[in-house]
Amino acid sequence: MANPPPKIRWAVFFTLALLALAVRLPQLGERPMHTDESVNAYITGELMAGEHFHYDPQDRHGPALFLLAKPVAQMCGAKNFAGLTETQVRLSTVLAGTATVLLFGAGGEMFGFIPCLVAALLFAFAPLPVYYSRYFIHETLFVAATLGLILSSGRAWRKTSLSSAALAGFCAALMLACKETAVIHFFALGVATIIGRRFRVSPKIPSARIWLVVAVIFLGTAILLFTGGGQNWAALPDLFRAIPNFTARASGQGHEKSFWYYARLLGGGWSGMAVLFVATIGFLRASRSPASPARFGIALYALLVFSIYSAIPYKTPWLALNLWLPLAILAGIAVEGGWLAWPKFSARALISIFIAAAGVLIWHDTRERVFQMPADEKNPYAYAHTVEDLLRLPPRLEELARQNKIPNPRIAVVAADAWPLPWYLRKFPQTGFWQPGQETGPADFFITPTDVSGRLAEQLKNFRPEFFGARPDVLLILWSPMMTNLAAAAPPPKIP
Repeated sequence: MANPPPKIRWAVFFTLALLALAVRLPQLGERPMHTDESVNAYITGELMAGEHFHYDPQDRHGPALFLLAKPVAQMCGAKNFAGLTETQVRLSTVLAGTATVLLFGAGGEMFGFIPCLVAALLFAFAPLPVYYSRYFIHETLFVAATLGLILSSGRAWRKTSLSSAALAGFCAALMLACKETAVIHFFALGVATIIGRRFRVSPKIPSARIWLVVAVIFLGTAILLFTGGGQNWAALPDLFRAIPNFTARASGQGHEKSFWYYARLLGGGWSGMAVLFVATIGFLRASRSPASPARFGIALYALLVFSIYSAIPYKTPWLALNLWLPLAILAGIAVEGGWLAWPKFSARALISIFIAAAGVLIWHDTRERVFQMPADEKNPYAYAHTVEDLLRLPPRLEELARQNKIPNPRIAVVAADAWPLPWYLRKFPQTGFWQPGQETGPADFFITPTDVSGRLAEQLKNFRPEFFGARPDVLLILWSPMMTNLAAAAPPPKIP
């Protein structure tokens, strides 16, 4: 099917993007903050306080998400970390997910109108992209940049367009500035292109000018982002030091899953198996059509990234969003193939009924996983998620502080891993964080795990415990004074 006129095409995708935005906004602040979200929010708060981004190769990612979140939160009225809300920080990923839907409007020439329309529908309404568009982590922005790279590099290759080459270099740098796993996708796209040329499905190799523009924009943008505009040149050697850290993390580090984890995750729910089935048909159709470079390439890319992510022992559900991108396009290729292969009214009526039924199943899964049970441990997307019981902790602290007539309570948190407590205690300025065994000094309230021993146990003899759930099978104890006992004020240490 030929592409409709540009005005009609963009009107369709702009409408879909608005619908995607409308789906993502309700109840945006109600789900508890995951540990990763709270860490990202804290870094955003540091930028809002005027600090420069410092890349940490040990256990953090690049600056792209925070550089987007900061102005978005400020436009929503936030002035500092204490004033941030869940809605304000999550709005940046909502916008990134919405932009992904709109980006498919530029893919008609490369993949066809119907494949891009189906892919946009799947990104707009399916549970996986909707759930993680409302999650303040890097993956949604990363996938938007990946789609931008695929579309712009394809256009630069076909049209020898310098502007498209510059956009491709920018999108590649944005991917790296989101997550270091960008190298997996660069590898997969490169191999797919090389194999495509071997089968003579790709146009001639672009001129040296195209490669030079891509390289210059990529390097310049990456350096600008990682060094904070030249403020922290140590970030560049740190980026290379991240390689052994993430190689070690790929071995699992407590997040080991089987090879088939992503296949089961994507095929779960009421709609998952239907989408995987249709995408498989699209894969077979695209891989048998070497005369179509883009479709042949996206099939190879899908096979490579699915195989690589499945083979790596370290697995988390949000990483499946990287697989959803090529699968959504392949599902669109399958729908188009069936529509064109069976032009009779009865056949197309059956296809329409199937699409409508799949839409109902998709919406059921989205409603259940995104809105009805977003933090439930039965939800496969809510991975090691903060439980709703922790939401009781801040108001309980405020209540106890009023009862004990402590206007600015000093709170000592003693835990090996305190997150997401820095987020939930952000409005208590006299909060300090200590590792087990460290001397805390006096405090009005203590928060600890259940295994308290040594000097701290002696210190808590005159405190009353209250239990709060933090994550599934993880409890915290709030220790409050049995009587009014003002602690000597002392500045708390920096959040770990």
